[in-house]
Order: sequence, then C-alpha cells, then structure tokens
Amino acid sequence: MTTERTKATALEVRRAHRLVARAAGLPDVRAAVEANHDENRWWPTSISDPRVRMLAAGWSTRVSYRMVETYARVIASADAQGFDSLIAAEDAELASLARPIGLPQARIDYLRSLAELLRSWDKEGVDPTADTVDSDDLVADFAERVRGASYKVAQCALLTARGYHCGIIPVDSGMVTRLAPALGLALPSGSAAHERMRHVLEAAVHARSADFRALIAEHGYRVTIPDGVEPTWWVHLVLIYFKRLYLNGPAPQVCRRRPVCTRVVDCSHRTRRA
Repeated sequence: MTTERTKATALEVRRAHRLVARAAGLPDVRAAVEANHDENRWWPTSISDPRVRMLAAGWSTRVSYRMVETYARVIASADAQGFDSLIAAEDAELASLARPIGLPQARIDYLRSLAELLRSWDKEGVDPTADTVDSDDLVADFAERVRGASYKVAQCALLTARGYHCGIIPVDSGMVTRLAPALGLALPSGSAAHERMRHVLEAAVHARSADFRALIAEHGYRVTIPDGVEPTWWVHLVLIYFKRLYLNGPAPQVCRRRPVCTRVVDCSHRTRRA
C-alpha cells in the first residue's frame, strides 16, 4: 500500500533548509559530499544496467562503511556477469559471489524476488526508469514484493535505477532516528517513517530549490548538478554525512537544544556548558 504523501508544513520546510544550510558549511561535510556526489562509491555510474543498479542498492544493506571496497568489488563482479546470467546462476554460485559482504542467502532471496518483480513490471508495461511513472507507487510496490526490501531499500533502488538527480531523496534508518529529531519532525512508527521523511525532504527542496542551489554556490561546492533539476542528491548527501559525522556520536559540537537552536553546531549553549 502506498504511504499517503501529505503536504509538508511551512515550518518543516524552513527547518529542513536551516539544517542543510548549517551542515553544508561544515568543511568535513563538504569534503565527504564532494568525494561522493558526482561518482558515488556505493552506486557507481559505471553500472549501466538499471537492474544491476537495483541489485546494488539491495546488496548494500548491512554493509558497513569499512567494507565499501569489498562491496564495490562484489558489485563490479556482478555487473561483469550481467543480470541475466546472475538470475540463471545456481544458488551456490550466487552464494560464493555474495559471501564477502555477508548474508549470502538474504542476497540471493533479494535477487530472485527482484527478478520476479521486474518480470511483472515488464508484463504490465511499467518502466521503473521512466520519470512519468509515479515514484511513490513504485517504492510501495517494490517494498511489498521484494524479499528483504523495505521502504528505505526501495527508495535507494529507484534512485539508482533512475540516476542521482531523479528527485528521490532516500532516507535510511539513521536519518529517521537521528535527523528527524534534529528537525523536530514527528514520524509514524515502522517503515512508513522512511517514506514520510522522504516526502518532507523532497517537498522542502521543491519549495526552495533556488535557495538550496544558492548554498552550493555560497560554500563553493565542487559538484556537478545538471541544469533544470532540483538539488535533491546534494541535499541527501549533505544530510547523510552530517548525520554520520556529527549525530551518530553525537559530536560534542552539536547542540542538544535543536531544533529550537537554529545554529545546530558550535553555538553559545555548548560554549556555556564547556
């Protein structure tokens, strides 16, 4: 079932812009975003087959940042074999391929059910890479029918199939548990939280696209964003790396009075307690 896309409030839009504006000015966030924006290590542009891209999105789950190079080698090997060869392979061959990133049976189940879904979409005339197809419907269908998937995996799969700048902002578990409180964002329980937060962030970028682009120029980000598209991929990366660098700890610079405190980091509240 599709999670209803409710309209983001003006306050939610302001808070999202405010947080991104503060996070984007942090040098370590900028460095991480620049290193992963035009060519992302998790979803490389060298993979041309959107089916393999969707496979990569699912196989990236439960792989730590420390294992990204191992994961990249596995995905490169899968891409070299080709999607049709993968689905024709025996389970033992697939297990050998996926074993370096762990959970081989879960990876096999994901691949098999992904192939089933893609066959169904093909019969129904659904092209997941077409921007004319409603992304909410595809995310919901993917999350329901692919084993081991969820809203967050489905979001990533559709993003990678369509390309970085397709307008989808994937939301992982850390964004729900760490970033949502920083935004004062009330979310539903369970996996639907990922969709609700995605809707809010995408609405914020849509409402203030020019303002977000202005932040890119203001802070001198060396990233390539096509003309005429909203900077959703850039916003996603800014939030992901701010979360990883400052909220997973959390870092001592982060104010615990967010979202009331608009500075977020290195504010007077932290100085007074030091």
